Amino acid sequence: MINGIINLKKEAGMTSHDAVFKLRKILQEKKIGHGGTLDPDVTGVLPIAVGKATRVLEYMTESGKVYEGQVTLGYSTTTEDASGQLVHKTPISREEQLTDEQVDQAMSSFLGKITQIPPMYSAVKVNGRKLYEYARAGETVERPRRQVTIGEFVRTSPLSFEDGVCHFDFRVSCSKGTYVRTLAVDLGARLGYASHMSALRRTASAGLQLEQAYTLSELADRVAAGDYDFLLPIEYGVLDLPHVDLSDKQKQDISFGRFIDLQTEESQEQILAAFYQGHLVAILEKCDQSYKPRKVFI
Repeated sequence: MINGIINLKKEAGMTSHDAVFKLRKILQEKKIGHGGTLDPDVTGVLPIAVGKATRVLEYMTESGKVYEGQVTLGYSTTTEDASGQLVHKTPISREEQLTDEQVDQAMSSFLGKITQIPPMYSAVKVNGRKLYEYARAGETVERPRRQVTIGEFVRTSPLSFEDGVCHFDFRVSCSKGTYVRTLAVDLGARLGYASHMSALRRTASAGLQLEQAYTLSELADRVAAGDYDFLLPIEYGVLDLPHVDLSDKQKQDISFGRFIDLQTEESQEQILAAFYQGHLVAILEKCDQSYKPRKVFI
């Protein structure tokens, strides 16, 4: 059995499920999952867990993400990105003197905890149906608000004006559950224009960086050559969890499913990744004043 984490560079035109399906064929391994869905048009880092590493997927999806993309001011779309149909136009020209400073100030106002309304074309479920199912049927439904955290939201290119629209690039670091296309739409609204997200790629997720990611074709070539160096150890799946190092006695107790007491700075954390000699031993969960093994890897 193959076990480990793969830093996959997802290409445009495929769903996250498509990528997993193709990897199952490449690796000849059924037990594969992904950490954090990417829309078909979005490219970049898609964390993949194989074999026993699928047991840490939930901690990979909880991690923060970093994206780079482009906002277009001047018109909105049904899907809030470039794949949708045009909904509303608000032509913009250089003569209106929209400045870098105005855009930057508006972007900075989104930092911290904000409330978002998920787009209609999304997989969020309402009354047992996904929002995009309502949207495709031409139905509307009240959407649940959600709170997310924006750590960084900055412009990374000059404003570019052409044919009644304005483009600029951005970078954002955000918490799980953030809809970046909705962020682009809300930014446009704050500036007074209809807008959408015209491009997006994820550059970091679960501690994995785009620069070290592999495409499906690169992975297929390596597997054909018997080279599995692309597999990262299971420890990469818990990089965002607080860590604690165990003694010999604590490791033995955990192997028998016993509770353990911890007298460390991390002993107030609800969930801990427990290590022994540099290897992941267990995920621990706080229970009263002790910790119980939630998942054991030995």
